[in-house]
Amino acid sequence: MNMGSRKYAVNSYKSGAASEIDGASPHRLIQMLYEGGLQKIAVAKGAIQRNEIATKGENISRAIAILGGLRSSLDLSQGDIAVNLDNLYEYMERRLLEANIKNDEEILDEVSSLLRDVKSAWDAISV
Repeated sequence: MNMGSRKYAVNSYKSGAASEIDGASPHRLIQMLYEGGLQKIAVAKGAIQRNEIATKGENISRAIAILGGLRSSLDLSQGDIAVNLDNLYEYMERRLLEANIKNDEEILDEVSSLLRDVKSAWDAISV
């Protein structure tokens, strides 16, 4: 992950986790971004339920920024896995935009499920 994309994604994640970020390995940083994205989506879902439009929009925007940071960290020259992840992250970004426009909790659930699946695979990698 290059420094520019790392900083962009990490800034979207930050919420009291600064000390953990500073000493984290690249592998752990990606885990933290997945966790942050899932958390932002969960907050957005709750905001939809409470009709808190600004909170919903802010958290969906942060989740999209985290996905953007994950996308920018990919080295697409490394083959199919990186390209497939890029396509998946792009799809999730589009679906989050749609969820924001439509106030659609089901779309948020779909993206959360996809992100959890990718996170589970990432978590299984031993470093």
